[in-house]
Amino acid sequence: MCRSLGHMTEPLPGGFTSAELTALTTQARTELDLDGHEQQLLRGHTNAVVRIGPVVLKIARKGTTAPAVERTVALVRWLQEQGFPTVPLHSHHRQPLHLYGGALATVWTYLPQPAEPLAAADLAAPLATLHQLPTPPVPVRRLDNLRAIRRSLSATRTLDPDDMAFLRDRADRLERDLEQVAYVLAPSLVQGDPQHRNALHDSAGGRTVLCDWDTVAHGRPEWDLVTVEIHCRRFGHGPQHWVDFTAAYGFDVTAWSGYQTLRDIRELRMITTNARKARHTPGSLCEVQRRIKSLREDEDGLLWNIL
Repeated sequence: MCRSLGHMTEPLPGGFTSAELTALTTQARTELDLDGHEQQLLRGHTNAVVRIGPVVLKIARKGTTAPAVERTVALVRWLQEQGFPTVPLHSHHRQPLHLYGGALATVWTYLPQPAEPLAAADLAAPLATLHQLPTPPVPVRRLDNLRAIRRSLSATRTLDPDDMAFLRDRADRLERDLEQVAYVLAPSLVQGDPQHRNALHDSAGGRTVLCDWDTVAHGRPEWDLVTVEIHCRRFGHGPQHWVDFTAAYGFDVTAWSGYQTLRDIRELRMITTNARKARHTPGSLCEVQRRIKSLREDEDGLLWNIL
């Protein structure tokens, strides 16, 4: 039976309590001269993403350092200078905002979304463009997924010892397997977490734009492609989404010899990241445990619930 964090009664967007989040958004509304606009929490699993009238305020997760947010701002400004299809930073406000208690926020232009959701194929053009960009004049971390997985496991306090041992053993095996992987695509910038929810329609520009640059890194494009495939397969978008994406991008990562290793690493990272966050997101622990069970039983086609 799935265990739950019974002592938690509400999610903590960005790790902030309701009172803290109210204080931060109140301060931001005043600084941005948006007191006359209503606000809406759009996402809160990692960062607190709040729409306030014509802008979207993204309050970085508690504990995020200023240099990390400043690097993201600098990178997105560079992407905009390249004409890359990204959700734009709001040009009328200094970035990032420094809020109470050391909290940091970025301000983005709100893009109204049509009723028709994005398809996986819509991500192909911006991802292909990203993978061809030159090296930016901004420090970008190297993608190291096994290190990220182990860091999440070290910070996880919600799983039982048996599950923790299983995940650690799986990480060790996959690290050995990764040494044998022969990549075929050239190293490049990677978005890190390309998926249907990290892209938006830009109706004015008539294009799809990417968002959420917290995971950007220098690495192998195969990582981005495997991530899209997993989202198509695990989250109910259907096989046609993946077929259309592959045709639009021009490369089928599932036919590549390293696919299974990278797929397994990606799924493990998705599980361990959410296990680390589970204490702040009540209800997610059951899904994490369900995903671990699917790995134990080799259920590649089991649908996961989005977190």
